[in-house]
Amino acid sequence: MSRRRKIYEGKAKILYEGPEPGTLVQFFKDDATAFNAKKHEIIDGKGVLNNRISEYVFENLNSIGVPTHFIKRINMREQLIKEVEIIPIEVVVRNIAAGSLSSRLGVEEGNVLPRSIIEFYYKNDELNDPIVSEEHITAFGWASPPEIDDMMALAIRVNDFLSGLFLGVGIQLVDFKIEFGRLYENDVMRVVLADEISPDSCRLWDIKTKEKMDKDRFRQDLGGLLDNYREVARRLGIMNENEPTRGKGPVLVKSD
Repeated sequence: MSRRRKIYEGKAKILYEGPEPGTLVQFFKDDATAFNAKKHEIIDGKGVLNNRISEYVFENLNSIGVPTHFIKRINMREQLIKEVEIIPIEVVVRNIAAGSLSSRLGVEEGNVLPRSIIEFYYKNDELNDPIVSEEHITAFGWASPPEIDDMMALAIRVNDFLSGLFLGVGIQLVDFKIEFGRLYENDVMRVVLADEISPDSCRLWDIKTKEKMDKDRFRQDLGGLLDNYREVARRLGIMNENEPTRGKGPVLVKSD
């Protein structure tokens, strides 16, 4: 890994130059961060689980025709992805009131929203990723109106898929954050889903107990983050039924 050229390092992932032109290797770190990295810990095994869960989700999205940057998982911590130009907008889809929506608007956490809400945030750590409108996005040239339309349409498709996927294993999809990139192929540019989809980027609650199974366990000092990430993986069928959900590190099955 040290011989490869590092392209970018974020809070939870590192991007390296890929083996072929137009590809990158995405490495999942064990870092857990919150509040724009003001809170930071290393949780051994988190990157392995996020890599495997994100692979599972992106493979399924690819199979239903949602365009993504994902090509394949290389090993327990790395994925091969298509190189894209990241659009500096985080798209958040909310189904149930929680997090900043509850605090900003005074809506009690856990209230089911009248309809799914899509929010945009400017991806800028120095500014703490402020919420922005479509007017801001187009005025400052972060994305064009057709690109915004594509991102919203894809976000709705992803929400529909993820809601059904998690509902089927007894998990409620409260909200999630996704990112998009511009993929250039020959003379054609299209908007594709990028980054990751994992318990780091989704709020997931057990349907019966309402237990939180996502990064809020770290944000709110609830403990048990790795155990809950393992449980999400186990319910999705990524871990064998007879494998323990507790232990020093995650035990994962190989993909076909």
